[in-house]
Amino acid sequence: MARILIALLFIAVSMMACAPSSDKASGSDDTASSASSSTSPDAESASEEGKKLFTQYCAVCHGPDGKLGLNGAKDLTLSELTLEERIEQVTHGKNVMVPFENVLTKEQIEEVSKFTMTIK
Repeated sequence: MARILIALLFIAVSMMACAPSSDKASGSDDTASSASSSTSPDAESASEEGKKLFTQYCAVCHGPDGKLGLNGAKDLTLSELTLEERIEQVTHGKNVMVPFENVLTKEQIEEVSKFTMTIK
């Protein structure tokens, strides 16, 4: 009985961790403004912004290397989705994955989607 309760508690905590919260959204505006204040918006800084966003919002379920698979998250190293398909999925969610359209800006969604293309 105790094992079942522990398993249910773990699942509930995991699902809550993968859901975006409104207080994280306010922090994401800071990262977007810091990236835009950069003198040269090169690929490296864009990649850093995408990595920060991925770590903050996605790594809980996908893991830092994209392979974790918590709560049914797909292994991103095996994904063959195009950038446009990734943007669509991050924006609107899919299955258990929550949509981020009300959490991240379009630019942030594009940055994190571009970053996922580099995970192999």
